[in-house]
Amino acid sequence: MEGINAKYVSKKISKTRWRPVSSSSLQQPDIFATGSWDNEDNSISIWSIGENGVSSMDDEFEGDPQLLCEYKHNGDVLDLQFLDQDRIVTASSTGAVTIFRHHHNSQTLSVSKLWERAHHYPCNNAPCTGVVCNSPEIVTVGEDGRIMLFRADQEGVLRTIEKADSSAIHAVTFLRTTEILTVNSIGQLKLWDFRQPGNEPSQILSLTGDRVPLHCVDRHPNQQHIVATGGQDGMLCIWDVRQGNMPISLMEAHTSEMWEVHFHPSNPGHLFSCSEDGSLLHWETSSNTDTPSFLQGGRNTSIISRSAIAPAGGNQSLINAWLTGDSSKGHLETTHMLPSQMLSVNSLDVLGQCLVCGTDGEAIYVNRHVPI
Repeated sequence: MEGINAKYVSKKISKTRWRPVSSSSLQQPDIFATGSWDNEDNSISIWSIGENGVSSMDDEFEGDPQLLCEYKHNGDVLDLQFLDQDRIVTASSTGAVTIFRHHHNSQTLSVSKLWERAHHYPCNNAPCTGVVCNSPEIVTVGEDGRIMLFRADQEGVLRTIEKADSSAIHAVTFLRTTEILTVNSIGQLKLWDFRQPGNEPSQILSLTGDRVPLHCVDRHPNQQHIVATGGQDGMLCIWDVRQGNMPISLMEAHTSEMWEVHFHPSNPGHLFSCSEDGSLLHWETSSNTDTPSFLQGGRNTSIISRSAIAPAGGNQSLINAWLTGDSSKGHLETTHMLPSQMLSVNSLDVLGQCLVCGTDGEAIYVNRHVPI
């Protein structure tokens, strides 16, 4: 597909993340990190797509990701987040949480901090499944149902919410500075306020009917009450945590598990999702077209959208487009971002006009001209 650079890396890629760029600059991101899984030796790697990373070798092309450095990672990399420009936090299948430091001058990585067995069962390790950062704070979740709060500048654990969940917690995101949202293996979203003592969530939301595991969650960057989730059934769900305990919109997105969903950080009318079915979708809210692209024929005809619940009351002009994203009104368009894939697209990240994703096909795909 035009505009996409593919890099084959001989490792299954579980996570991809852009290094943050200054919000005051117009600079496009040029550095990203990846983590691997299900390999004999796993690693985290730092890549460049900038001019400095271009090799003179005949088989390399401008814009191809170039490996800057890598470091062996103990266990599968189950999540990965940049804490700041220099530090990366990983969640491991061994239960460990690690802060790596990227040394820009020498292009090397080192371990800055390690919390071994942060997540564990009484007699064994429990995979740490998710991490979210709001420097210097780090929040992790795991299959053990724990929520852990760390600070990058402190050795110990700041807070542990024991038995936060009786089922595995799969992902976590910040809603506000003191509030997080988790999703679990029985289809629940739980809100937690760190200002409150005790181990009880301040709110629980869930899908009615089948308790379909939720795998991923992301918060709208401007309106913190709006979140997107995806799970085992491939459905994209949009929630308004202020209204009721059920999703506002349900959209049939993928034919298999949805692994990640991300709002564009500066243009949240655009959203991206990836799946076990090998697809990467770009969702765009638009009311300027009579018929959305996925109802006009082609590959996207299998995608249907339906608004589950109409927002009650409020100024309609202020209601976010995602909350009224009904395909029958032409409010949503979708585009397949990758050529046909056979193997899972495990992770994606988008920043500026740049998108990166990693697959079980041992490939990284980079698109530097995403239509935002």
